[in-house]
Amino acid sequence: VQLQASGGGLVQAGGSLRLSCAASGRTFSRRPMGWFRQAPGKEREFVAVITGSGHSTFYTDSVKGRFFISRDNAKNTCYLQMTSLKPEDTAVYYCAADHNMYYSGTALQEFDYWGQGTQVTVSS
Repeated sequence: VQLQASGGGLVQAGGSLRLSCAASGRTFSRRPMGWFRQAPGKEREFVAVITGSGHSTFYTDSVKGRFFISRDNAKNTCYLQMTSLKPEDTAVYYCAADHNMYYSGTALQEFDYWGQGTQVTVSS
């Protein structure tokens, strides 16, 4: 599985961005997909995950109600819609695919396949 993230940029606080993650491979539709982020000087952290079917989603508390993960299995693409952005959302955002074909949690070690990262900068 190869992943290509895009859609980052510079936005003012309160604004919105949509990140996309294009995937190659025939197993995309069975794998949970996640978004993670890493701010300067901090550990990479979980943001959101969606099951292979798209029926279930999970979010870290700090983005609940503001970020929305979705996927289009026909297009092999996963999305992260980010609204009401805050300066503390500034980070490099990574998409990732679970090495399992079923939901197995949100820990980084569950995800074997990673995109290259896209920078999101929120100005105050």
